Amino acid sequence: MFFIVIGVLVILLHFLGFGPMASWTWNLTGDLWKFCVPFALAAVWWAWADATGYNKRREMEKMEQRRQARREQNLEALGMDKAARRAKKSARR
Repeated sequence: MFFIVIGVLVILLHFLGFGPMASWTWNLTGDLWKFCVPFALAAVWWAWADATGYNKRREMEKMEQRRQARREQNLEALGMDKAARRAKKSARR
């Protein structure tokens, strides 16, 4: 996503006429490759992330965190959260 934002920013700066991007041309023999580099890097990053399982691991971690939060919320609603268990233990003594 970072590379896509950079690529869109470079194109936007070109059309607005800011910085060195204002003088870049869209010719195939000119500076076209400068506009394409961030998008090519994004494609390489996504290919690497999918090939190594990086995206899948992150998604599984998010799902595990959501599951744990949901479990804690349900236990709290039932009055079985950690604080309630500690209060019961100290009341028994």
